[in-house]
Amino acid sequence: MDSVSVLFILHALASCFMMGLVWFVQVVHYPLMARVPMNTLHAYEAAHQRRTTFVVAPAMLLEASTAVALLLIEPAGPPRWMLLASVGLVAAVWLSTAALQMPLHQKLSTCGDEASRDMLVDQLVRSNVIRVAVWTARAALSLAMLLEAARGEVAAS
Repeated sequence: MDSVSVLFILHALASCFMMGLVWFVQVVHYPLMARVPMNTLHAYEAAHQRRTTFVVAPAMLLEASTAVALLLIEPAGPPRWMLLASVGLVAAVWLSTAALQMPLHQKLSTCGDEASRDMLVDQLVRSNVIRVAVWTARAALSLAMLLEAARGEVAAS
């Protein structure tokens, strides 16, 4: 197996992992944050941010770096539009995370009443739909790219 094949596989694995994780967060984790008692919310949110970063950062960095590497290499198989779309969708996820979800987590870590907490959790759930949609599209695209790369390898042999 050559290094380009490994890139496609790692890229698809990272994208599919993040898709599964963001769906879990959307359906289970974020909604349950509204049930965290106010007297423990600040500590909970601090631990949430620290632990989530530990799980998410490596996968997001792997996904982004392999997307950029594949675009720069332009391997045989997937058309260029797929490679460009892949990088564009990575940028969309990172932008959404930095501009929407991270500020909401910061506000949650300092909010002082249940009404504010519930409003912020609701905003978090609603804004996270962006990442759910983008990571779902990214996973499908990364698998399509992997399939195109495999077809290209078969055709070349």
